[in-house]
Amino acid sequence: MARAIWRGQVIAESDDCETVEGNLYFPPGSVRQAFLSPSETTTVCGWKGTAHYWTIEVAGERNADAAWYYPDPKPAAANIRDHVAFWRGVTVET
Repeated sequence: MARAIWRGQVIAESDDCETVEGNLYFPPGSVRQAFLSPSETTTVCGWKGTAHYWTIEVAGERNADAAWYYPDPKPAAANIRDHVAFWRGVTVET
């Protein structure tokens, strides 16, 4: 079971993650949306497409753009459509 944890809260938990470029991508249904708020940030990956970001909020603390996902990935990355990955201090345990 993989878990994404920030500030002592489990943000996502699943045993069905996808691994891409060393990052675990959690299925959308395994992510606790109550801890996420949308960000206007996007970045572009040449083979995956455009990533969109979430800000994580726990107990009044914000971690801007600490989660990302691909809502419309290129065909080579179709397996991670809407899956969420984490960084910026979020601990991912496996």
